[in-house]
Amino acid sequence: MHAQIYREMERVENHHWWFVGRRAIVRNTLARTAPSRGAVGLRILDAGCGTGGNLRMLSEFGQVTGLEYEPIAADLARRRGKWEIVEGALPNDVPFRSERFDLIVMTDVLEHIDDDVGALKSIRALLAPGGRILLTVPAFQFLWSNHDLHHHHKRRYNKASLRSTIANAGLEVVTLSYFNFWLFPLVAAARLLAPRSSKAAPESLLRIPPAPVNGALAALFGGERFLLNRTSLPFGVSLIAVLQEPGR
Repeated sequence: MHAQIYREMERVENHHWWFVGRRAIVRNTLARTAPSRGAVGLRILDAGCGTGGNLRMLSEFGQVTGLEYEPIAADLARRRGKWEIVEGALPNDVPFRSERFDLIVMTDVLEHIDDDVGALKSIRALLAPGGRILLTVPAFQFLWSNHDLHHHHKRRYNKASLRSTIANAGLEVVTLSYFNFWLFPLVAAARLLAPRSSKAAPESLLRIPPAPVNGALAALFGGERFLLNRTSLPFGVSLIAVLQEPGR
């Protein structure tokens, strides 16, 4: 992605409604589905950690290491403090040799990688026995927009295509659902009506709305975690999945 997008991301991701809502949903999903390691805590890899916006939240579940391809993003993540950030890339430049992880998290990473099946296979090789993977990806190719262009996405997914990718990587689904459900009509309308141009300013996509609007959107989006406790949502702007080795 453009360097300026990483700088903007680092500036807003603690407060922007989309990041706040996604963290709430990811945290809640992990509380329900992450493997248990008792008082020791989990060994966690944030694969494609970007500028590190999820590191603090993930550290609630154990010891976190970040893996990041872009040097500028890795440097911004290191500035957050105590977490180790290792540079590398999926699927063919993974620096870990003997380390294994109980939990691997990939939030909006897979869509950036040409070989998404290979990326999941390389992540699978890093799982400790009984380990799990949580990933999120953007949903529905018809929602392709300037956001996807500026963030160098290769594709968007639906449930069927993501299930196929997961199966081809030799993994099985524990849970799979769409999310960003309530705001889907507004997002779909905005993206379908907007002109597509790589020349539009990418930083405009990361502006924080006025505080009351930002707070309301964060509460509405993040509140979907209570629905996800009960059911799989039928559509949404994104997908969330928890994976494991077959037969676990």
